[in-house]
Amino acid sequence: MASPLPQNPPGSRAPVFVAAAVIAAAALAAYHNSFSGQFAFDDVPAVADNPTIRHLTDLRAVFSPPTGGYTVSGRPILNLSLAIDYAFCGKNVWLYHATNLLIHILAGLTLFGVVRRTLDRIRGTGFPPVLGNEHGLETHATFLAFAVALIWTVHPLQTESVTYIIQRAESLMGLFYLLTLYCAIRGMNVDEASRLVPPRTGRDASSIFKAFQPNGWAVCSIAACFFGMATKEVMVSAPVIVLLYDRTFFTGSFRAAWRLRSKYYVGLALTWILLVYLATGTGSRGSTAGMGAGTSPPHYWLTQFPAIAHYLSLVIWPSPLVLDYGSRVVRFSASVLVPVVMVTGLAVGSGWLLFADPRSLKLKTRNLRAAGFAGAFFFAILAPTSLIPVIVQVMAEHRMYLALAPVVAVVVIGGYGLVERAYRQAGKSGSPHRLYLALCLAVAAALAVVTARRNDDYRNELTLWGKTAAESPDNPRAQYNYGIALSDAGNIPAAMDRYRIALQITPKYPEAHNNLGIAYSQTDHWPDATAEYQEAIRLDPNFAKAYYNLGNAFLHFGKLPEAILNYEQARRLSPDNPDFDYNLGTALAKEGRTDEAMAVFEHELRFSPDSPLVHINLGVIYAGQGRFAEAIAHYREALRLQPGVAKAHNDLGTALASTGQLEAASAEFAEAVRLDPDFPEARLNLGHALMLSGRTEEARAQFEAAARLRAPPPPPQP
Repeated sequence: MASPLPQNPPGSRAPVFVAAAVIAAAALAAYHNSFSGQFAFDDVPAVADNPTIRHLTDLRAVFSPPTGGYTVSGRPILNLSLAIDYAFCGKNVWLYHATNLLIHILAGLTLFGVVRRTLDRIRGTGFPPVLGNEHGLETHATFLAFAVALIWTVHPLQTESVTYIIQRAESLMGLFYLLTLYCAIRGMNVDEASRLVPPRTGRDASSIFKAFQPNGWAVCSIAACFFGMATKEVMVSAPVIVLLYDRTFFTGSFRAAWRLRSKYYVGLALTWILLVYLATGTGSRGSTAGMGAGTSPPHYWLTQFPAIAHYLSLVIWPSPLVLDYGSRVVRFSASVLVPVVMVTGLAVGSGWLLFADPRSLKLKTRNLRAAGFAGAFFFAILAPTSLIPVIVQVMAEHRMYLALAPVVAVVVIGGYGLVERAYRQAGKSGSPHRLYLALCLAVAAALAVVTARRNDDYRNELTLWGKTAAESPDNPRAQYNYGIALSDAGNIPAAMDRYRIALQITPKYPEAHNNLGIAYSQTDHWPDATAEYQEAIRLDPNFAKAYYNLGNAFLHFGKLPEAILNYEQARRLSPDNPDFDYNLGTALAKEGRTDEAMAVFEHELRFSPDSPLVHINLGVIYAGQGRFAEAIAHYREALRLQPGVAKAHNDLGTALASTGQLEAASAEFAEAVRLDPDFPEARLNLGHALMLSGRTEEARAQFEAAARLRAPPPPPQP
């Protein structure tokens, strides 16, 4: 039977390039509708509000992401990738999505290389190949690797790591993980070839390059591992998996692997130092992860059995997909027994297949170590988040990003072995690879359609959290975030209902109390808002945003000392948040503490140099101190950043008039009136300027208009 891939002479790379092109094209087709998705959930603090990514040239800031429980905390390479995107597009989301897709495509192509070279290696492992014959395996390595990588790339389980911007942490780490393994395989191949074939004695360029190839691939592998450790902690297992791969597919024993490549493995192990350094600087990821993070480790570990079973079910039937499963752990019951037995059996079986001697097994199943390695790879990827409690999410679909690869590989390659056996038992000659490839393409096409539909859920937070709340009704965080989305859409009553549902599920939920308070303030129920903010602070005395919002409530009531006290507390708890500075500076200025207000605004300006409001407030303060030159400079900068602000034109005109620049001042007042005809102060100032210029009639018209605007409305007619 003819091969479905182009027929080429031995050594031709054309099938590889064709397969790679199809994988990339399929990824583009599956994610073509992902570029317009908004910032969602953790994207906001980690990207949109992340001050350390705003200046790419400030590498010290870029490599020092915000500490605490942010997704970027302790992950400088992830932060760098976001800073590069921000430098080109600011907060425009399309480039972030494009970068995520590019990372995913590169990971898919790297997986293609890893699987293809692994299938080529199976003939040299000392035990029979996974398929029925060595020739068939060698012939179909590219086709099977292509099928594995294609299905992995378009699988809907990957959407959370690709379409959800900040989960680039998972996909970028996955790319570095695969590159670490791929470069290791290339180096091991060259090293083995150099030992089997005596090196040439000549000094031509080709022989020199080949002599350095093993070291070059080893350096690239260590570098990829280093970058992966600085991207996400799940990378921790990469050195172990590389050693396990060496033992399984090259040397046959750990001792032989260490003897041949001890320096390389020392280099890989040294990358753990970086990981430990970065992980310890996050404070257990803001006290959201670790043995003392607030959840019972045994209950968390028990929860991982149904979680892993659920992940595996989503591989076969990826629906429903849920962004947030919540933080509720399970208790032991009869319903948990089945996943416990299943997952434990898979783990024990993988270990048995990996370490048993296949020559002593009286079984027809072949290449058991390869299947055992796939199982070990799967559990190694899930081990960090399965063993170390993560209280904010006891399970998450993005954790399957890389763990999906060995599952797909076992299903696709093992499935082909079964099809080929059935084909032969039916008495048919040739190979069923054309039929099997058509089946794999059909499966990939169906998965790509589901992926594209899932991307539609990410187009806005209202849709995303609406579906999440529907699929996870007992998850208070899903209800809470759905409330935020409803509030952003202008549906405040519906948002308040969602906050109350979240509080019914979890009464001690400070964030829900805080946002319910914001909703009360938006509907002008300030006493209720104040009570909710105070309850949020009672539940969490370190809740900076609740102090800030309570300060806003006191500012509304005209209680400036209390407002300033709460703003300052919010600022102490979150000194890197420039938003807290603005209202603090405004309150200080209203209380007449202009020097302190100026210091606060100047501090905010260092973090937000593009904020027109900060420039306007500094202009007001400088004008009040008689420093009109500085005031004029700030007003002009505010108008450069945001043209068309009537108040800025009016204030600039006042400062210009104070320095005797009457004609320029008149122009600014006139522009303020043009932009806002109902602005009485601007009309009054324009009238004074016109009168000083001798234009009495025009001045009178402006005074009369200002008087009409300031006049109280007529009483209602009986």
